[in-house]
Amino acid sequence: MKTLTKQTKSLKEKEIKREWHLIDASGKILGRLASEIAFFLQGKNKVNYTYNIDGGDYVVVINAKKIILSGKKAKNKTYTRYSGYPGGLKILKYADLFNKNIDFIIKHAVSGMLPKNKFRNKRLKRLFIFEDEKHSFSDKFLNNK
Repeated sequence: MKTLTKQTKSLKEKEIKREWHLIDASGKILGRLASEIAFFLQGKNKVNYTYNIDGGDYVVVINAKKIILSGKKAKNKTYTRYSGYPGGLKILKYADLFNKNIDFIIKHAVSGMLPKNKFRNKRLKRLFIFEDEKHSFSDKFLNNK
């Protein structure tokens, strides 16, 4: 007897094919860019997306220094971390961190967009951020086209 429904085939570990995505961050808003990057890192752009297997792609972000924030966030946004000891609260302003370490800002935003599970750190390792247009992965994009 023939059945009318078909079962969905799950993605296996050996069937994973990772692609490379180049994202130009110039003029883009941080939060919208972070959700776009998280989409590719999780592999949700693929037809055979499986939630319990890390089948995401590599992402290269260029022109990170040209990212923008909406409203007054560029002046008011702060990043905090706490060591657990009395007096161990560290507060960094966005403006100071932007000049020092733009990678942290983007990775922190993307990390907040990713699911909080065992794949988060592995996915973040596939994210490469460059301050300007020069990057060391140009050979990866020549092969894809």
